[in-house]
Amino acid sequence: MKARAQRYIDAIIANQREDGWICPCTVEERAGYDMWALYLLCKVLTVYYDCAGDERVPDVIYRALKNLKEHIAAHPIFAWAHSRWFECLIPIYFSYARTGEQWLLDLAAELKKQGMDYEAMYADWKYKEPLNQWLQESHVVNQAMAIKAGGLASVLSGKVDDSFSEKMYDMLHEYHGTAVGHFTGDECLSGDSPTQGTELCGVVEAMYSYELLYELTGDPIWADRLEILAYNAFPATCSADMWTHQYDQMTNQIACVRLENNIFRTNSAESNLFGLEPNFGCCTANFNQGWPKFALSTFYRTDDGIAAGAIAPAVLTTKINGIGVTVECDTAYPFGNTVNYIVTSDGPVEFTLSVRVPSFVEGAVIDGESAEAGSIVTLRRVWEGRSVVNMVFDYAIHFEPRPRNLYTLSRGPLYYTLDIGEEWTKLEYSRDGVDRIFPYCDYEIRPTTDWQTAFASDDVAKIEIEEHSIPDMPFSEKNPAIVLKVDMVPIDWGFREGNENTVARTVPNSTVPIGDTVKLRFKPYGASNLHLTEIPFAQK
Repeated sequence: MKARAQRYIDAIIANQREDGWICPCTVEERAGYDMWALYLLCKVLTVYYDCAGDERVPDVIYRALKNLKEHIAAHPIFAWAHSRWFECLIPIYFSYARTGEQWLLDLAAELKKQGMDYEAMYADWKYKEPLNQWLQESHVVNQAMAIKAGGLASVLSGKVDDSFSEKMYDMLHEYHGTAVGHFTGDECLSGDSPTQGTELCGVVEAMYSYELLYELTGDPIWADRLEILAYNAFPATCSADMWTHQYDQMTNQIACVRLENNIFRTNSAESNLFGLEPNFGCCTANFNQGWPKFALSTFYRTDDGIAAGAIAPAVLTTKINGIGVTVECDTAYPFGNTVNYIVTSDGPVEFTLSVRVPSFVEGAVIDGESAEAGSIVTLRRVWEGRSVVNMVFDYAIHFEPRPRNLYTLSRGPLYYTLDIGEEWTKLEYSRDGVDRIFPYCDYEIRPTTDWQTAFASDDVAKIEIEEHSIPDMPFSEKNPAIVLKVDMVPIDWGFREGNENTVARTVPNSTVPIGDTVKLRFKPYGASNLHLTEIPFAQK
């Protein structure tokens, strides 16, 4: 990955101008250029530096920021640079940590002054109800990015404060939340209906916001929120082989087709197809960062050692006090409930290993000792040779309430959805001079099994759990690693007007059973492409 990236990094660096300008435009075009491109290039360079250690990068970023400071004094930021000003704080802090030069903090303060004032916006928030109108102020990706704005900006005061980030998170979820840890936006904020969409870019950018907020604060709630997205909403919006993705996903999504009557507020009627570039190319370019950045969030350096962040199979190789240390996370999580941190050191070395117990488990046992859900457990030891820290989580099944008397099944870090049979239809065509031919084609998906059903009982003891081996593609809809079997009854659910057989009604026509109780399979939401996730209880 580093070798492939270097080709593009080399091109970016080679095209930086002598005055530090790094964006791809002529001198004459600079005054009207959206400086969001500079933020993005500099963010990319910071991540590349962390991974590859390319010593050219700090100077390239320093010079680009120096140029930006001069540029915005004459040409204030606008458009995407205005709504995403806080993204530039990431490379600014990167440079400040290396130079300590005050002008960098002055630049950060000036960007905040010129940028969109999210705190004022949320003090008098006009977007509790969705609008069929495209606005920067209610754009879902802007909101997903801006959740970290408060935390990032607070660094300027000398004390990290994520209270405004928390306020944004709470309000977005109160008015636009979905069952799987994100909020709707197709393309702008779209309410809490399970048949409105949410943009893939929004999911990926929210993950990055939570990663940075956990890094800034050490508060495990941000890592919890990250995992919920990473193991549910994110994989669900991509096919298991990652050759295709959606622009918009719906939590109750009983078909993915070109809609006869568009239900999306400002996106096209083909936005929930799986394909190369449904609706628009931003998600095609953006979804690829989701897993690599998530992998980078598995371990963090602390003042006195190492903190385990997101839980995933990963290996860290580092040095502490000059001693080589390797920490491996060996786990089948999120499908299993056991996590082993294997610590190997080249010699005796004292440090603290901090491990996280997610808030969505019932509790944990760490090396035989009980630990509370939502806690950070610190293990201060002299580590020598090979040691194993064993964690076992206690999972429980829950019916989580949703608006409109609907409910969602959860167990540990995973949400579950009805296992609907899928028929994929290949769409090959040409558009804008590009041949969309396999494997770069689109697909429609239609259901092959009945999905009009309701929960027969709220007794979780009746739900059966089946565990299977994890397939090579962990979120494959064909071989899910874990399945729940749930008592269900058929009902008359019905379709949204104008989209017969393609879009379910937001709530069923009726919850009166029209057949006998049967056991139906539920699989992890992330291992599904068609979903029925928010479901009522049948009328008694």
